[in-house]
Amino acid sequence: MGFRLRALGLHLFWSAVVLTLVLGSLYMGWYRWPGWYLAHALPVVLILAGVDLAVGPTLTFVIARSSKPRRELTRDIATIVAVQLAALSYGTWSLWQGRPVYYAYSEGVLQLVQAYDVNPHEAALAREQNLELAPHWYSVPRWIWAPLPQDPSEHDRIVRSAMAGGYDVISMPQLFKSWEQGLPELHRQLKKIDDLRFFSDAEKKVLKIRMQAAGLATDQWNSMAFLGREQHLLAVFDPQGQSISAILRPD
Repeated sequence: MGFRLRALGLHLFWSAVVLTLVLGSLYMGWYRWPGWYLAHALPVVLILAGVDLAVGPTLTFVIARSSKPRRELTRDIATIVAVQLAALSYGTWSLWQGRPVYYAYSEGVLQLVQAYDVNPHEAALAREQNLELAPHWYSVPRWIWAPLPQDPSEHDRIVRSAMAGGYDVISMPQLFKSWEQGLPELHRQLKKIDDLRFFSDAEKKVLKIRMQAAGLATDQWNSMAFLGREQHLLAVFDPQGQSISAILRPD
């Protein structure tokens, strides 16, 4: 039993080290608040943790016996580690492809833009026409303004594409403008929390309690929905609409 427990402990330790390095790098680079919540990354993380911290070490505990030939034991543990690495690679790739690259203000709401949301052709155009805001593999999340173009035909084309489930303006970085340029328009679109349509009455009640606890007014035009993959947040702005005072969860 002592041999098995030592094998379990070593396997668990090194699995935790590798998983911490991978998830820590992704978190510090791309998934810091509010990215982790908006991207709904928790299910992928739980699967990774389950395979790397529970299944792998447990299987090692089961197969490890001091009486087993060293070559056979090494082969069995290597097989378990290979399966772990395959699961870790798949999960890491999924998180990488879904990493936040922009937080965009567009058409009255804030929206998360993940790597797989960006149209590759438009990204290539952005690197030619809008290099400052173009995405690169190393790009960390940036706050930007994504207005629809003023040209009526282009405006209608993008709207039709979005309504049909295709690419929206937030997928077209060659059209992006700086966050600061969008602040006057954003300020005009702020609403009272009661007027926001993305939250249920129960969620608004929770949000009001959290706003009050943070010393934020609940009866002013200072709020905007912050839309994620499956979960939404509330962004509360200062009275001038120039900066975000708080980002609050409705649950």
